[in-house]
Amino acid sequence: MNKTTKIPVVAKSVILPFILITSLFALWGFANDITNPMVSAFKKVLELDNFQASLVQLAFYGGYFTMALPAAIFVNKYSYKKGVLLGLALYAIGALLFYPAAKLEAFGFFLAALYILTFGLAFLETTANPYILSMGNEATATQRLNLAQAFNPIGALGGLIIAQKFILGFLQSDDLNADGTSVYETLSETAKATVRTSDLLVIRNPYVILGLVVIGFLVLIALIKMPQNKEQEAKVHIGQSIGRLFKSKKFVWGVIAQAFYVGAQIMCWTYLYQYAESIGIDNQSAVTYGIAALVIFLAGRWIGTALLKYINSGKLLFYFSIGALVCTVATIFIAGMIGLYALVGISFFMSIMFPTIYGIALEGQGEDAKFGAAFLVMAIVGGALMPTLQGLILDIGGIGYTDTLILGVPEVNFSFLLPAICFLVVGYYGMMVYKNIFKSHGN
Repeated sequence: MNKTTKIPVVAKSVILPFILITSLFALWGFANDITNPMVSAFKKVLELDNFQASLVQLAFYGGYFTMALPAAIFVNKYSYKKGVLLGLALYAIGALLFYPAAKLEAFGFFLAALYILTFGLAFLETTANPYILSMGNEATATQRLNLAQAFNPIGALGGLIIAQKFILGFLQSDDLNADGTSVYETLSETAKATVRTSDLLVIRNPYVILGLVVIGFLVLIALIKMPQNKEQEAKVHIGQSIGRLFKSKKFVWGVIAQAFYVGAQIMCWTYLYQYAESIGIDNQSAVTYGIAALVIFLAGRWIGTALLKYINSGKLLFYFSIGALVCTVATIFIAGMIGLYALVGISFFMSIMFPTIYGIALEGQGEDAKFGAAFLVMAIVGGALMPTLQGLILDIGGIGYTDTLILGVPEVNFSFLLPAICFLVVGYYGMMVYKNIFKSHGN
C-alpha cells in the first residue's frame, strides 16, 4: 500500500470545521438549483421571451464574476473565516431583497437581488474551496474537495424539491386548459395582474426563509474557532501572485476548462425544463427529471471520489468528458423521452468535473491558492454567458421551443450543441493533464 492511501482525507483535529465549511457547499447548491427553474417561472409570470428570461442566469452567475477577485483580496487581507462570514452576510441580504422585489413586482429588482445574493456565493466559493484544500495534506486535497463538493448536490436537491413543491406547484400562471394552452395568456389584464401579484409572492417566500437560515449559519460559524493554514493564509502581493499563476499553463487551462464546464452544467440543468416542455411535460412535472439528474450527479460524485484513489485525476476527467459528450449528442439527435433520459444522464458524467478541475489547477500553488481560487470562481461566468447564448438559439424561430428545425431537429434540441462543445474543451484539459503535457511546458 502506498503512502498516499495512509494519509487521512480529513484529519480528526479538523472534523468539526470541515463539517461546517462543507455545509456551505450544500447551502450554495440550494441557491443554485432553486434558481434554475425560476428562468421558466419568471418567463411565464412576467411574460418574457427566452432571452429576457435567461437574464436570471446572467445576473446569478454574473455576480460570481464580479465579486470573486474582491473576495480573494479580502481573504488575503483578513482570513478565510472572515471571508466566509462576509459571504454569508451578502447571501442573506440578497435573499431578503426578494421581499421588496415582489412588492414592487419589478423584474429588474429580482435580478439585482440575485446579483447581490451571488456576491455572497462568490465569497463562499472563493473562500470555502481553497479552505477545504488547506485542511490537510496536499496529497489528499483533490479527494477532500470532491468529498466536500459531494454535499453540494444534496443542497441542490433540496432547492429543486422546494421549487417543485412550494413554488412551481402553486404558480397560477403555469395552469393549462384541457387542450394544453395557457390559461394565463387568455386572462384580462386585471385578472393577469392579480395572478402576477400572487405568483411573485409564491416565488418570494422561499428566498426570504433562506435568508433567515443563512443568518443562522453566519452566527454559528462566527462562534466556532476555525483552523488556519499559515502557508495558504499568509499575506501575499496580489500582482506577484497573479503573475506566478498565469505562468502555469495547467492553471490557465484549468480556468478555461472551468468556464466551459460551468456553462455546460447550467445549460443542461436550466434548459432541461424547456426540453421537457417541448415533448409535452409541464414545468412542475419536469422538476422530477431535474431531481433525477441531481440524484445521478450525487451518485457520480461519490463514485468519482472513490475512483480518484485509483485513477489519475486527469484521466478520469477525460473519461467522464467523453461520457458527457456521448449523452449530449444523444440529447440533440434522439427525439422524445430517450433524448430527455440522455439529458438527465449527462449529470452523472458532469459530477466530478468542477472539483477535479479545481483541485488540478490549484495543485502546488501554495500561498497563491486564494487568488487562483478567485479566477476559478470567476470562471463561473460561463454559467452566465452560455445559457444566454442558448436562449438566443431558442428564440430563432419564435418564443416557443420547436418553432423551426435546424439540422433536422427542433431548435431546443440543436441548442445543446453548446454543451457538447464545452465537454470537448473539458476533455482536452483532462487529456493534457494525464499525459503530463503541462509539466513539460511550465507546470
